[in-house]
Amino acid sequence: MEVGRHRMQHGQRSPQLVEAWEQDGSRFLLYCPQIILEVSVYDDQIIRFRYSVDGFFEDDFSYAISQQGKMPEPDCAFDLQEVGDEFHLTTRKLRVRINRTLHITILNADGEVILEDERGFYWEPNIEYGGQHVFCSKKIHEGEAFYGLGDKPKRLNLRGLRLETWGSDTYGFERNTDPLYKNIPFYQGLVDGKGYGVFFDNSFRTHFDFGHERGDICTFWAPGGEMNYYFIYGPELTQVLEGYHQLTGKPELPPLWALGYHQSRWSYQPENRVKEIAREFREREIPCDSIHIDIEYMDGFRCFTWDEHRFPDPRRLAAELEADGFRTVAILDPGIKIDRKYFAYQDGIEEGHFCRRADGPLMQGSVWPGPCHFPDFTDPEVRVWWGKLVKDFLLTSGIHGIWNDMNEPAVLELGTFPEDTRHDYDGHPCSHRKAHNVYGMQMARASYHGMKDAIFPNRPFALSRSGYAGLQRYAATWTGDNVSSWEHLWMANLQCQRLSISGISFCGSDIGGFIGNCHGELLVRWTQLGAFHPFFRNHTSQDYSFQEPWVYGEPYTSAIKKAIELRYQLLPYIYTTFQRHVEYGTPVILPLVFIDQKDFQTHNRMDEFGVGPHLLICPVLGRGEDGRRMYLPEGRWYNYWTDEKHEGRIEFFVNAPLDEIPIFIRAGATIPHYPVMNHVGEKEIEVLDLHLYYDKGPVSSELYEDAGDYYEHEQGNFRLRTFTLHGENGSNTIHQRTKGRYNSEYASFRFHLHGWPNLPTEITVDSEAVEFEKVNSDKPRTFVFEVDKNFEEIIIKCD
Repeated sequence: MEVGRHRMQHGQRSPQLVEAWEQDGSRFLLYCPQIILEVSVYDDQIIRFRYSVDGFFEDDFSYAISQQGKMPEPDCAFDLQEVGDEFHLTTRKLRVRINRTLHITILNADGEVILEDERGFYWEPNIEYGGQHVFCSKKIHEGEAFYGLGDKPKRLNLRGLRLETWGSDTYGFERNTDPLYKNIPFYQGLVDGKGYGVFFDNSFRTHFDFGHERGDICTFWAPGGEMNYYFIYGPELTQVLEGYHQLTGKPELPPLWALGYHQSRWSYQPENRVKEIAREFREREIPCDSIHIDIEYMDGFRCFTWDEHRFPDPRRLAAELEADGFRTVAILDPGIKIDRKYFAYQDGIEEGHFCRRADGPLMQGSVWPGPCHFPDFTDPEVRVWWGKLVKDFLLTSGIHGIWNDMNEPAVLELGTFPEDTRHDYDGHPCSHRKAHNVYGMQMARASYHGMKDAIFPNRPFALSRSGYAGLQRYAATWTGDNVSSWEHLWMANLQCQRLSISGISFCGSDIGGFIGNCHGELLVRWTQLGAFHPFFRNHTSQDYSFQEPWVYGEPYTSAIKKAIELRYQLLPYIYTTFQRHVEYGTPVILPLVFIDQKDFQTHNRMDEFGVGPHLLICPVLGRGEDGRRMYLPEGRWYNYWTDEKHEGRIEFFVNAPLDEIPIFIRAGATIPHYPVMNHVGEKEIEVLDLHLYYDKGPVSSELYEDAGDYYEHEQGNFRLRTFTLHGENGSNTIHQRTKGRYNSEYASFRFHLHGWPNLPTEITVDSEAVEFEKVNSDKPRTFVFEVDKNFEEIIIKCD
C-alpha cells in the first residue's frame, strides 16, 4: 500500500497516550510524547485535525485556504471536555470522541458514526529526503461511497480505487490514466445516506486508497509535510461542497460573455484566418462570443510578443472582432525563452525571478520556444512581475482573456521540474516536491490579478490547465488534451461532474477532442453535452482536421447550431445558477447522487447530471444511437422537448434524435429563456420568456440579473427575482419576490405554462384579469400570457 508498508514497516510509529491538553480559543491541543494533535473548530460542521510529529508545528500556511491567517472565531457553540478516558468535542451538528491514543470518532448530533479512525494517524521517517511520511487510515462503512479528487477519468464512485494527485501533462490520456492535470486532495464520503468531506491540505504528492488494498479501510498519505485535514459535515452532499468553499473560497461572477460559446484551435493564424472564422460564424448565424488564439501568434513562442508578419496589428484585430461581438483570448505558457534580447527574459534574469536548482544554477528545460527558464510563481514578487507583464500585454494588444497552459508545470524532455528545484513558497522555502502541485494555480493567480488590473472595471476571464484546491478563485479550467472518440466523450461528462464537486464548477472539455479527427455525429453529441458545461469551448490540434460547427455539413451543422442556440436561450438560467455557486458554493453541475443521495440507485450512476436545481441532462454517448435509457431522481420531471411528465426514481428509455439531447425540467420550476442571439448583448430584450412547468408545489425558482459585466453588482446593482408556485383547490398561485436595485431592460414577462392538467378559465395578475392563449404546438396543454415584470401575484384558475 503506502510508501513504506512493505519496505520500512518497522519504522512506522503511532501516537502514545495523551499526557496533557489545553484550549486556545477555538483550538484544542492534545499532547502525547513527541506528538501534538491540534483540533480547531471552524464552524459547527467543519473541524480541522493537524498533527505535529517533532513537538512543534510548521508555519500555518496554505495556498488553498482563502482567508489565510484571518479565519474568525467560529460563530457557533462548541465545547471540549475530558470524560473518563476520552475527550469529547461538541458542536450543534457534531460529536467528536478522541481517546488517549488519539483515536478519533466523529458522530452527528443523532449519535450516528460518520467517520472513524482505523489506525488513525501514523508516520515514518522519510530517510531519502528528511521529514516524515504521514498517513491517516479510516474505517469504511458497508455500502459507503466516495467522490471527488478533481479530474480523474475513472468511475464516479471511487470505492475500491487507489489514486494520487501530482499535476501531469498527460497528452492523450486514457480512461484509467492517473494522475492528471489537477491536484485537488478533497473527497466526499456518503455513508447511510449522509454526506461528509475530507480535505487533506498537503501540497506534496498525495495518495488516496478507498479500500483498494483492504476493502474496509480508507487511507490517505503524503511523503512530506504535515498530516493536516479538515472534516466537513453535510449531511447533504451539496452542504459539504458549500463548507469546502467556506475554506477554499468562491470564484467571482464571470462576465456573461464567458458563459457563451468559445471557438479555438492550435492555431488560428494568420490574422486573416481569425477574421475568416469570425465571419463564417456571423454569416451562418451560429452564436459565438470568443475566439481563442494559441501559441502560433507569438514571435518564436516568446510570451507577451506577437509575430508581426502573422499579426501585424493585434490591437486593431481585437477591436474589429469586438465590434462584431467577439472577445479574444490568448494563451500564455510559463516557459520564458533563454534569449538575452528578449525583454521578459532580461527582466527575469536581472530581478532573480526564475527558479533555481539546489546548488544554484537556474532550472532549465525545453518547451515550445526551446530552452527556457521558468518563473517561480510561489514568490509574491514574481507574481507581481508576471501580473504587470500580463497587464501591459492586455493594454497594448486589446485582448480580453488569458489562457494558461503547460503549467503543471510541463517540460518536454523531463516531464516536469527536477525535484531539487527550489521555490520561495511565499517565504517558506522548499523544493519542487512541495511546490509542484501549487505551481499552476499560482501562475493562474498572477495572470488573474494582472488581467484585473488591466481591464477593471470589467471582470476578467482566466483559464488554467492545472491547479490546486482553491483554483476556482482565479480561473476556469478544462480537462486537457483529450482525444476525438466516443470514450473521451464519456470521460468528458464524468470529469466535469467530478471537477464541479471538487470545487471547480467553471469547467469544460475540448469539444470534439483535441487529438485525432472528429466526425459529424460525434461533434454533434459532444456539442450537446458541452452546451451544459459552464465552460463551452470547441478546441482541436493543428495536426488534425478542422472541426468548426460547419465543417461536416448537413445534418450535423444544423444540429450543432441548435445545441449552441439552446445554450444561449438558457443563459439566464445558467447565469443564475452560477451566481448561486458564487454566493453559496453550491456546484453548478451535480452528479445524480448529489441530487438524490438517499436513493442507492444514484450512487454509481455517471451519465445523468443536474445543472442547477431544476435541469437534468443525460447525454447520448454512443455512435448511431437515437435514444437511450436513463434514470430520474426523486420528484416529477418534464421532458423538455415533448412536455411528457415522468415520476422520479425510475429508469426508462427516452428518444434522442440527432438534434436533441435528453433534457428534463423539475415540475414546478420556472425556467427563463433569452431569444436566440449571435452573441451576448446583441439583441435588446423587450420581453423575457418564462417557462413554468405545472406542479402543486410549493416550488421556488430564481432569476438573477445584473449588467453582465463590471462589479456594480457587489454594491447592490443586481436583481434577484424569486418565483414561487403554489397549487390547491383547482388553482395555482405564482408569487414574485425581488431583491436588489438593478433595472432589467425588458418591461414584461411572457409566461409559457407547460403541462397544465385543465384549461385555465381565468388568469389574474395583481387582481386584474389578463388575456391568455393556447399554443398550437406538439406540446399539449401549453398556454401563454404576458405580465408586467414587477408583478407580485398571479392566480391561475382552472376548470
